[in-house]
Amino acid sequence: MTDELLVVRAQLGEQAALAELVDRWRVPVWSYVRRMLDAQRADDVTQEVWLAVVRGLPRLRAPDRFVPWLFTIARHSVTDRLRAEYARAHEQVAPGESAVDDPVEAIADRAELIAALTRLPVLEREVLVLFYLEDLSVDDCAQICDVPVGTVKSRLNRARRMLREQWEERGYRS
Repeated sequence: MTDELLVVRAQLGEQAALAELVDRWRVPVWSYVRRMLDAQRADDVTQEVWLAVVRGLPRLRAPDRFVPWLFTIARHSVTDRLRAEYARAHEQVAPGESAVDDPVEAIADRAELIAALTRLPVLEREVLVLFYLEDLSVDDCAQICDVPVGTVKSRLNRARRMLREQWEERGYRS
């Protein structure tokens, strides 16, 4: 059964269709959020995503665009969490002190790729995760990030270049 049909059935109140949608997309959404945040925050944000999906599904006018809509919600949830944490971190920093580094970067035993991803700026990391790890098209990435296709392409290019530079700094050859 297609996502579009499941969405329509869920909009008509069929609980089994909603459950199948959640089951089908639970892991990809968690993986995306996890790649943007650490595991504990990913669990919390993923719950927020599914709550927003359940609340917003009746208003989704284009059931065939469910996946970009879903990842747009996930993106907004990640962004909201990062903004809130950033604001709290800056409120807690005393004059003369510097803000603490991103806790994701502080975990030393992560795999090299995950470590390299966390060192990328959020915008570049986001399109890289959506395009390569979630296997979404450039058009879908553009819709999710609410930017033109050309911007997605340039962010992908910049992210690839930054990753290549990181690997070269560590002695790997491209």
